Amino acid sequence: MITRILLLAAFLSSSLVLATCTDTTTNTNANANTGTIGTRTEASPTATPTPRYTEEQAREEREKAKANKETIGQSLEDAWVHTKVVAKLIGDSQTPERKINVDVLDGAVTLRGEVDTAEGKAEAEKLAKETDGVKSVKNELKVVVAKAANSNKPAAKKTSAARP
Repeated sequence: MITRILLLAAFLSSSLVLATCTDTTTNTNANANTGTIGTRTEASPTATPTPRYTEEQAREEREKAKANKETIGQSLEDAWVHTKVVAKLIGDSQTPERKINVDVLDGAVTLRGEVDTAEGKAEAEKLAKETDGVKSVKNELKVVVAKAANSNKPAAKKTSAARP
């Protein structure tokens, strides 16, 4: 008799568990793996807004540029373009940013200075052209092949061992 009661209890509890598993009204993950999209909204077609660039930030950027013998126009947009172009040049391993002067006037960017390779010159121009707000790019960079570290030293003279 106890065996029948235990079997009946086990059967009822199993049935209860299975019944609650099929109740999708309280299961928020019922369709989690079906690949269907619930109530999603479409992405807005407008571009992500640019962070707020202040006159104070523009003033600071003009001061840094002046110290590096660079020119930035008086508009807030020119200072913002300068900041973005310089950041891109710093972030790219092919462009030695501190050897490149970036001038911005009315959205027109002029690149001046020296680079080690023609690829570096082309990459700097490409980065500037791809920057939002840039209307044109004038590339005045000069390719100067870096000298080897020991190229300025005269060759060492070979000395022969003294003969007995």
